[in-house]
Amino acid sequence: AILEAPERPRAFAVWFRDLHVWSVGSFFRAAWKWPRECVRPLSTALSRRVEEVDRSKYSLDDLQLVTLHFDGTLEPRSGGEFGFKGRLFFARAGDVVYSKIDVRNGAIGIIPPQMSKVVVSSEYPVYTVASGIALPSYVKLLFRTGYFRRAINSMISGASGRKRVQPTQIEGLEVPLPPLAIQRQIVERWENAQNAIAEARKRVDRLQADIDARFFRDLGLTPPEELSQAKCFGVWWRDFQRWSVSYNQAARAGADVSQGKYPVVALGSVLELVQYGTSEKANTNAEGTPILRMNNIVSGVLDTTNLKHVSLSERDRARLLLQDGDLLFNRTNSKELVGKCAVFHEAGAYVFASYLIRLRLRPKDALPDFVACVLNSPIGRFQIDALSRQIIGQANINADEIRSLQLPLPPIPVQQAIMRRVNDGSAAIRKEREKAASISSGVERETEEMIR
Repeated sequence: AILEAPERPRAFAVWFRDLHVWSVGSFFRAAWKWPRECVRPLSTALSRRVEEVDRSKYSLDDLQLVTLHFDGTLEPRSGGEFGFKGRLFFARAGDVVYSKIDVRNGAIGIIPPQMSKVVVSSEYPVYTVASGIALPSYVKLLFRTGYFRRAINSMISGASGRKRVQPTQIEGLEVPLPPLAIQRQIVERWENAQNAIAEARKRVDRLQADIDARFFRDLGLTPPEELSQAKCFGVWWRDFQRWSVSYNQAARAGADVSQGKYPVVALGSVLELVQYGTSEKANTNAEGTPILRMNNIVSGVLDTTNLKHVSLSERDRARLLLQDGDLLFNRTNSKELVGKCAVFHEAGAYVFASYLIRLRLRPKDALPDFVACVLNSPIGRFQIDALSRQIIGQANINADEIRSLQLPLPPIPVQQAIMRRVNDGSAAIRKEREKAASISSGVERETEEMIR
């Protein structure tokens, strides 16, 4: 029998005459809960548009190529830049377009009205939507449900990650096509939730901007201005610290920390330990000690929900065990992620990976959370961006360069007062993020169930 979700027995039998695809998943069928008259082949609502571009009449500069992302967004790209030489097909405003390879990952979008002369390759089938039967926005939500994706995956066999789902396979799928009024209600419910999520994210941005501005004011500093980079500029030889155009551009745009209310010291002068982590291979079998990696540093805090473990000798484990207040600094990654840091306040035993550097502050001189706040702020980001070196797509900063970072250093009571204000603002941000995450997960479940 065809398997209906979510019941998936670990063992079942199929007559050879019924075996069309050599894949267990091919015997999955979405168990839509609509009346039979509402479940129809997708071809009922979608008609294939095959409108090839006459390349003798259009140059790539006249056309708009797009990139289709897994979240369904369409991003313009330059045709001349990619030098595309294959066949191209028009997609008109309101058309549905999907990726043959990545539709199972959610790569389906709707051509927005503001995009004109959109073209895609043959890897992206284009469909017009029958206006009396379906809404394009409903079709997009339908394609992105877990049930539909499992139905898509049931069509694919083999080990290759580049298997394509052909248009005839998509068109033959039976899907719920309820009355337009119900489709509209489902779409409106989803869109209202997306608006609420967007508003929550805007509040997060405003709160973060307020925290940054107050942090600078508390230190007597003016936030660095975002300056457009001149094509030509001069630097005095005495100010020339590195043979790099980007370094000297960044140096001209940064905040001058020496102009604040408090003395400025090199970070190294308040450190009692600088240590690289372990390069031992981590495992996902929970064998050994939990290890913090660069991916565990998220928005200035440690996220321990996705942990790996590492088996170490007792000597190495003791040497690398983290203590409360240790600051973990990401020393290599993409340019924007080098220098992200967080303070360890977790209960239990943890070690850290080689891409991280442990900084331990002298308690009488500096609070680790204050230092992390400085390094994660524009004050630190400017210096880290200026110091880090780009090597084969990765940026790096070493321990000596970290020690050289300049740090405005108020007395400990002032640091404590500043951090109380920062923590209050961070708590408000966490609430807004939790609210957005709750709305997002709730509407995904609700939309899935409504469409199902």
